[in-house]
Amino acid sequence: MKYQGKPPFYKIEVTGLTKSTKFSNGLYKISTQMTVNQIKKTDVIVLPLLCGNFKKAIQENKKYTDWLIAQYHSGAEIVCLCVGSFYLASTGLLNNKKCAVHWAAKNEFKEMFPNVKIIDDSIITDERGIYTCGGGYSYLNLLLYIFEKHLGREISVLASKMFEIDIERKSQNPYAIFIGQKKHGDELVLKAQELIENNPTETLTVDSICEKFNVGRRTFERRFKKHTGNSILEYIQRVKVEFAKKYLETGRKTVNEIIYETGYNDIDAFRKIFKRITDLSPIDYRKKYSV
Repeated sequence: MKYQGKPPFYKIEVTGLTKSTKFSNGLYKISTQMTVNQIKKTDVIVLPLLCGNFKKAIQENKKYTDWLIAQYHSGAEIVCLCVGSFYLASTGLLNNKKCAVHWAAKNEFKEMFPNVKIIDDSIITDERGIYTCGGGYSYLNLLLYIFEKHLGREISVLASKMFEIDIERKSQNPYAIFIGQKKHGDELVLKAQELIENNPTETLTVDSICEKFNVGRRTFERRFKKHTGNSILEYIQRVKVEFAKKYLETGRKTVNEIIYETGYNDIDAFRKIFKRITDLSPIDYRKKYSV
């Protein structure tokens, strides 16, 4: 805003429970400008990410909860960065709302907060004054989104140019590594998952898997999706796409040869499945990520 000869829009203050907080066993500390009990009203609260043991981190930050909830109900927006969403979800403010979750944290988040609507493909969610983003540096795209909402497209584009951020990045899919949900306790579903994951080049079908485990298809499909979040067919497809991605990153075979390796005879069908799951064609994926 200053570069354009305009007055600043934001007044940014670092706040906390105390005036100073040590991190990494005292390696460094962050000093705050004021404590939360000194802030009676604010417009926007930016929550940083959490690292390590999420349950422990949530417990250590419990003293913020009442203040955060009160500020939100008084009209403050909440901008949550990356897996800071674990703490935000613990407050109950995300119940029945959408939340962008880092693809690697999706299973743990789902287990801890079943009442939150997990979004693991989009980078950003915006719902009723709460903004969340996926993992890592996707918070930069969230900040651009906030700038555009508060200040307009021109400022958002300027910020993207100044800090060399890809303003059009919308999806987590190209970055995601498929990790099947395994902490469900259903031994038969787990065996089916292991069969699929250990045989990415086999032409497995839903019927052949049900026959192998001597279970009825309709009931087992419901059971499988309830525990994994994917139908059996979707799970097979995701495992095959993950297998193909590794070859595209490191192998020297042609795209068609790699598709044949997955057990798919219909090359065009697999290309469509690959793009649906990753948002990239196999050729574009190779260009972007090949070693």
